[in-house]
Amino acid sequence: MDHSPGFLKLVGEAKKHVNEISVAEARARIAANPKVVLIDVREDHEWQAGHAVEAVHLGKGILERDLEKLYPDANTEIVMYCGGGFRSALTCDAAQRMGYKKVHSLIGGYKGMMAAGWPMKSGI
Repeated sequence: MDHSPGFLKLVGEAKKHVNEISVAEARARIAANPKVVLIDVREDHEWQAGHAVEAVHLGKGILERDLEKLYPDANTEIVMYCGGGFRSALTCDAAQRMGYKKVHSLIGGYKGMMAAGWPMKSGI
C-alpha cells in the first residue's frame, strides 16, 4: 500500500514509543499466557474478510472509546495487529497514553500472520 508522508510521519513517531514484536514472539506470548489479548484493529470489512482465530475486533476508530470498557485492567497484556503493522503502532501508542503498560504492535500485521500460517477464519 502507498502511504502518505503525513501518515508515515505519525507512524514513525509512534514506533519510537511502541514495543513491536514478531509473529513468532506473539505466538509464544499467547501460548505462554492464555490471558494475552490479541486485538485486530482493522476496519470492519477487513475483519469480516478474515482474521486470526483467537482475535477480538476493536477497530482503530473506536479503540480509545471502548478499550477501557472491555479491558479495564491497565496491566492486561495486549498484542495489536492491523494489515501491515502501521495502524497497530498508532493504536498501541494511544493505549499507552491511556495508561496500558503491556501493549505490543505486531510487525507485519495480518499479512505477516498469513505468511506464517497463523490460523484464520472469516466472517463475524
